[in-house]
Formats: sequence, C-alpha cells, structure tokens
Amino acid sequence: MTTVYKTIIQDIGKNAGDFLEYKMIVIFKDNAPQELKDYCYIHHLNKLDSTIKEGNTLLIDGEEYQVTAVGSLVNENLKELGHITFKFSGETEAEVPGTLYLEDKEIGNISIESVLEIIE
Repeated sequence: MTTVYKTIIQDIGKNAGDFLEYKMIVIFKDNAPQELKDYCYIHHLNKLDSTIKEGNTLLIDGEEYQVTAVGSLVNENLKELGHITFKFSGETEAEVPGTLYLEDKEIGNISIESVLEIIE
C-alpha cells in the first residue's frame, strides 16, 4: 500500500453537506475564496505524492471507496489549489475535469479531523 494523497479536514462549510444528496463532496485547501468556503470541506495538509489513477482507493477515516474515473484536471487542481469534487456515482467516464469519480456507495460521516487518503 502506497499513499498517493493525504489530507485532514480542519473545517466544514455550513452548506458543505448540501452536496451529499447528490452523492458529492467538495474539498478546498484553507486558502479557498471566501465565497466558496461555505460549500467545502476545508483542509490544511495537501500532500500529493504521485498521480491519482483509476483503480486507486480513497479512504475516509478508513472506509474504502474504489476510484472509477479521474477527471483530466484532478491531479493539477489538487496539487495547485487543494480543490476537487468527489462524486460517489460509480461512473467510469470522467465528464467533469475537476471531479474524482468513486464507486456508488453511501458516503460515511466526514467531520473535523477526518482523514482522507488515496492509496494504490
């Protein structure tokens, strides 16, 4: 098991949970523009060690989710901005460039100090 990416949630925007009904979460590094902070899970650690690929596994506090597709800007946006969308729909074609697609599975509870990690 090799860590590809790791971060820790430090704050949760008051409207971040609104996307859960669409099976989505949005993360942004703590330098997010103020107008977006209310809609994001904010993190401070942004450690991308290699390229995220289909077949990797996302861990949210140890709960596993298989990566099914990777938008063309996911790695760049994560590295530069700490910002991507996670979509838990099982789609195998990446329609939105900044979205990481994951297996269609219920999203576990994400709270302050939750660890998000992508492994290969």
